[in-house]
Amino acid sequence: MKLIIQIPCYNEAETLEIALNALPKHIDGIDEIEYLIINDGSQDETVKVAKEWGVNYVVNFRCNKGLARGFLAGIDACLKNGADIIVNTDADNQYNADDIEKLVRPIIDEKADIVIGERPIDATEHFSPLKKKLQHLGSWTVRVASASDIPDAPSGFRAYSKDAAMRLNVVNEYTYTLETIVQAGRNRMAMTSVPIRTNPELRKSRLFSSMFGYVKRSMVTIIRSFMMYQPLKFFGILGSILFGIGIIIGIRFIVYFAMGTGSGHIQSLILASTFALIGFQTIIIGLQADNISANRKILEDIQYHVKRMEYDKKEDK
Repeated sequence: MKLIIQIPCYNEAETLEIALNALPKHIDGIDEIEYLIINDGSQDETVKVAKEWGVNYVVNFRCNKGLARGFLAGIDACLKNGADIIVNTDADNQYNADDIEKLVRPIIDEKADIVIGERPIDATEHFSPLKKKLQHLGSWTVRVASASDIPDAPSGFRAYSKDAAMRLNVVNEYTYTLETIVQAGRNRMAMTSVPIRTNPELRKSRLFSSMFGYVKRSMVTIIRSFMMYQPLKFFGILGSILFGIGIIIGIRFIVYFAMGTGSGHIQSLILASTFALIGFQTIIIGLQADNISANRKILEDIQYHVKRMEYDKKEDK
C-alpha cells in the first residue's frame, strides 16, 4: 500500500523544510511513503528547498491559482503516481505530522474513505476568541448542510482513500475544505474525524485577509454547495417561505374585504400576488435544479469510472 503526502505551497521557502522534516518515514500497514508538493506560483525558493530535501514529485503552476485548484492538481498527480492513500497537510507545519498515522489508520483498517483531523480549536492560543466562535459556527453549518458529524470542517489536515480521491469534484476556487465535506456527506461516503494536535504558529494565515472576508467566502461556499447537492430542498424551503408570506398577506386582504374596507387595501392584494408568484416560481426552479443535479450525479459517476480506468492503466504499466 502506497501513501503520498501532498503539501500545497505558495512562497513557503522559510517553513517548508521544517514541515518536511517532521513527516513520517514509516507507518505500520504502509509499504511505501512518498512526498509531493504543489508549487502554486511561488516566487521564492520553495521548489529548490523541496528538491534539495528530496521530495518525490513537484506539481508546478506558473502563477498562483488558489488553494482549491492546487489541491485538486495534487490529488490528480498522487493518483497518477499510484497512491492508495493521500494525505494533505500544510507547508507552515501547522499540524503535528506524528498524527498522520492517526489519519490513515481508519483507511488502512477499511473503516473510512475520508478522515479529517479535528484541531483543538478552543485550546489553540493563536486563534482569537472571535475566530474560535466562527470556526465552531462554520463547522456546525457544514454539518447541517452535509448531514455529517465532522466537528472541524475547515481543517486541511485530512486523508483520502484512492476511491474517495477519484470521486472528488470542487467547483469553488477559494477552498476545497467545506465543499468536499458537503459533497461527501450528501453522496453517503464513509467519512470520519480523529483528534489531532497542532504546532505553534510559524506565520500568519494567507488564506484570507480579514475575518469578514473569511466569513463571507465561507458562507457563500456552504450555500453554493447546499444548492448544488440539495437543490430541491433549498429552493423548496425558500419558495415555501415566500409563498407563505403571500398567503398571509392575502388572508389579511380577505379579512379587510369581508369587513367592507377592502378597497383601501388593494396594494396588499398586489403584494400578496407578487410574493405567491415568486414563491411558486422558486419552487419550480427547485424542481428544475433537482433534475440538473440528477444529471450531474450521472456525469460524476461516468467521470469516476473514466478516472478509474485511466489510473488503473497507469499502474499496470
